[in-house]
Amino acid sequence: MRVHSICLSGGVLGSRRCECVPQLEAALDRITDDPAGGYLIYMAGHEGRGIGLWAKAATYLLQDAGENTYQANRSLGLPDDSRDFSDAAALLRYFCEGKAIRLLTNNPKKVEDLTTLGVANIEQVKHVCGVDDYNLRYLKAKRDWGHQLGEDDLATEEPTPGR
Repeated sequence: MRVHSICLSGGVLGSRRCECVPQLEAALDRITDDPAGGYLIYMAGHEGRGIGLWAKAATYLLQDAGENTYQANRSLGLPDDSRDFSDAAALLRYFCEGKAIRLLTNNPKKVEDLTTLGVANIEQVKHVCGVDDYNLRYLKAKRDWGHQLGEDDLATEEPTPGR
């Protein structure tokens, strides 16, 4: 199971500052390859953890000046994460009632939000992919904010000298 937030900046505009596109592709592969099947819930309105495309573009300018993704949101007076998972929770309650759910996510807040919205039996399954020099700083900020990412998870395939 994957509850995936839309990422126009990565999926359409080709930004490599995040790992959204590789995560989406890997989730589709994992769901397809699983004999039990699964679901992908693609959440519109979640760009930039809910701040929208234009605000996310503004945060990129602040990130270029040295702030991390969360600091940039706060500098603009925006929340760290304003996504609403109630639609995903409704679908999961309907399609998965009474079943164990293996949720592909590194974000314990997503599990907490879905649980609060009445989704039971969630097992968080680490879903790390697409780590590279373009998004490493972003992923470290996510780790520092609480995402379950270890140092081994953040190793890039081709380390940049001096990093």
